[in-house]
Amino acid sequence: MGNLLKVLTREIENYPHFFLDFENAQPTDCERDVWNQVNAVLQDSESILSGLQAYKGAGQEIREAIQNPNDMILQERAWNSVCPLVIRLKKLYGFSLRLERALQSLLESLTCPPYTPTQHLEKEQALAKQFAEILHFTLRFDELKMRIPAIQNDFSYYRRTISRNRINNMNLDIEREVNNEMANRMSLFYAEATPMLKTLSTATTNFVTENKTLPLENTTDVLSTMASVCKVMLETPDYTCRFNSEDTLLFCMRVMVGVIILYDHVHPNGAFNKSSKIDVRTSSLTYTDTTGLFTGEGDLEVTEGSQCGGVKNKLGVSALCLHPALSFRFTTKHLHDESTPKNIRSMLQ
Repeated sequence: MGNLLKVLTREIENYPHFFLDFENAQPTDCERDVWNQVNAVLQDSESILSGLQAYKGAGQEIREAIQNPNDMILQERAWNSVCPLVIRLKKLYGFSLRLERALQSLLESLTCPPYTPTQHLEKEQALAKQFAEILHFTLRFDELKMRIPAIQNDFSYYRRTISRNRINNMNLDIEREVNNEMANRMSLFYAEATPMLKTLSTATTNFVTENKTLPLENTTDVLSTMASVCKVMLETPDYTCRFNSEDTLLFCMRVMVGVIILYDHVHPNGAFNKSSKIDVRTSSLTYTDTTGLFTGEGDLEVTEGSQCGGVKNKLGVSALCLHPALSFRFTTKHLHDESTPKNIRSMLQ
């Protein structure tokens, strides 16, 4: 432990030094317009997560309908069970589009000249906080979605049934809510293992593509700087002692993991290349050392009395979303590239 702290102390000198107030940052007059726009989206995020967490699916009704294809009562029961769920899934998908627009507004503000990414994050802390909140929400949403296979099963049944009913010229009121074009887009969204992360990575990539006069580094440096700031805050007692709640420490950890994942999707060479501006190895060690999620053998340990168990109880999520090795393994783009150092691949597999 002592050697690790010495290494971290030396390395921390190479990273931006400032406290990003995730608890109390308030918008300045210059930030107000963008902050209000993004806040209108974020204020719905908890209800979106609650709705997803409460999703039970129509598996039983669907099975009975498939097993008894000539029983019209069972067919109608399954259809009537699935349709409200499809409307709910449309709402979740619609929120992803709102989140995409919010993220692009934040990126526009946090990358524009003449300030550097570090200056933006330090001066516009309320916007930086919102950016972090989007990442925090995204990992929570995707982790929940991964544990609900009923979503894709329900939507597949809906698409099969509506196609069959359309062929039979049946009047389908739900098509006013979810037409064929919308169903296609929703299908692509829910087919992703991590749909919200895919939305964010696509939004960031599109932002770079659409702003051709803005250097790519302006965007990737915002991501790497955010990761570095989180890393420094987690490693610096003078910063961590300023957090009023342990939840903020956990929030900071998750944001660090999330921004590394997003950087890996957006940067052409990814986050794990030796040329990367993110030190994935020590960031992961920082996370692990802070939370104590590993046993001596390197396996994930979640017990009732462990800190990880406390995280699960507070946030309502499992360790997949909180654990950097598992998160990187399932959600990154470049981890398995040949250019990724073997020690990094070994540590995160």
